[in-house]
Amino acid sequence: MPGAPVRRRVTPPPGEPVTKVDLKREWNHLYGTRGLDPVRVEVPAFTYLMVDGAGDPNRVPEYAEAVEALFSLSYAVKFSLKKGPRALDYAVMPLEGLWWSEDAEAFILGRRDDWRWTAMVLQPPFVARETLETVRVEVAQKKLLPGLARLRIETFEEGPCAQVLHVGPFSEEGPAIARLHRFIEGIGSLRGKHHEIYLSDIRRGDPSQWRTILRQPFT
Repeated sequence: MPGAPVRRRVTPPPGEPVTKVDLKREWNHLYGTRGLDPVRVEVPAFTYLMVDGAGDPNRVPEYAEAVEALFSLSYAVKFSLKKGPRALDYAVMPLEGLWWSEDAEAFILGRRDDWRWTAMVLQPPFVARETLETVRVEVAQKKLLPGLARLRIETFEEGPCAQVLHVGPFSEEGPAIARLHRFIEGIGSLRGKHHEIYLSDIRRGDPSQWRTILRQPFT
């Protein structure tokens, strides 16, 4: 489903000590790959950069624009902290997506033009909202990014969820989603939006090895 994220290599200023923060390790239970069986997780409130849209993500330009804006700002924020007085360094978190439709059969029948989505990238808890807003203005002054005008900063809390790792192309997620839903049916009821976390760079490697976390909130 996702477009290719924008990757940039940043070099810190010379002679400045850098504190490295491993967010994926800290949140391994939420962003790690713990096997192909569904697990229950509690997802706290996180701050995300988000862009909403609709339509087939492989066809509508708004999706690619959203992804470019999300990663351009995320990497700009990372660089601003890396050269700041605290000199923090961290890996930008992966692209994520919320997916839904007014008609549930749109997913079953593969009617992608009827899909609705929110593309998003989680921001570290030590990044202040004021920093995000300031850097957004700076990025907008340097680059023409249509998706940036539609980008918002939002605190999003999913609470009780179940998730499962899918290995393979996005078109083959069906069995993993079915396992996830059966797991939830044994402990509660589905709620909220289908959530995907894209751990692989789809521009590289064999699609059969793409890794995607599928997450679903429940009550």
